[in-house]
Amino acid sequence: MCGIVGIYLKSKKFEKNLGKMLSGMLINMGSRGPDSAGFAIYKNEKKKEFKYSVCINDLTFEKFKKDILKRIKITNIQKNSDHVIISTKEKTEKVLDILNNFKGISLVGYGKSIEIFKQIGNPKDVVKKFNLEKFSGTHGIGHTRMATESAITTDGSHPYSTGSDECLVHNGSLSNHNNLRRDLTKKGVNFKSENDTEVAAGYISNNLSNKKSLKETLKNSLSELDGFYTFITGTRKGFAVVRDEIACKPAVIAETKDYVAIASEFQAMAHLPDVNMAKIFEPEPGIVYSWGN
Repeated sequence: MCGIVGIYLKSKKFEKNLGKMLSGMLINMGSRGPDSAGFAIYKNEKKKEFKYSVCINDLTFEKFKKDILKRIKITNIQKNSDHVIISTKEKTEKVLDILNNFKGISLVGYGKSIEIFKQIGNPKDVVKKFNLEKFSGTHGIGHTRMATESAITTDGSHPYSTGSDECLVHNGSLSNHNNLRRDLTKKGVNFKSENDTEVAAGYISNNLSNKKSLKETLKNSLSELDGFYTFITGTRKGFAVVRDEIACKPAVIAETKDYVAIASEFQAMAHLPDVNMAKIFEPEPGIVYSWGN
């Protein structure tokens, strides 16, 4: 059992409050996942600049900064607890190669607008650790984890990102993830954990890189990913939601004129502004819902 949450803002009205809104949702989902938590925030991007979200683990920020500046021309570097956001105009392939082979760190995501933070611990502590309430942005997704498929580690925490500005949170389990992992590895997808959700993220990224739309990819996942699940997939432009055709994993959506919110349980959204005037509904089994894409 895990908790998943997401908010997509239809207007700029709540952009400065996105972090506060998402914080409350994650904390309220703590009962569904006390082992770890994480979130992805999408912000306004800068032209020709990519951001790389890195967990430096036990390295000191000073040592990491000194070493990385020797290898990459960085336009900005920001520390947030044990995570660092690197901004650069260097070629993506070069930066990914350097970061993926940098000992002692974990690259958790990259893209023009996405920033990812995740860590083991109770969601309320993770939210406080990264000061999520102070974040602004256009949309975001999050996850609270009760471990079932792999160890309780940062690498085993959600969201998972295997492509530029792409990420996934997942409540459920996949039964064919080992076979899929082998197939996707042959196609060049790199995995850093044994978590089934990372395989689903790799499946989505692989399809999108082959020019399939997000909606088509998620529709195809219903026949190609075996298991019980609810997915929230984030992209530069928005997010999408799908439940498997049996739909035993709960989800509820609240939609107002200013935002769309989704969570495993309504209690996660009860604090949101104007939620009493929202259209509340459960996503239908096997139907892809998408906003902004």
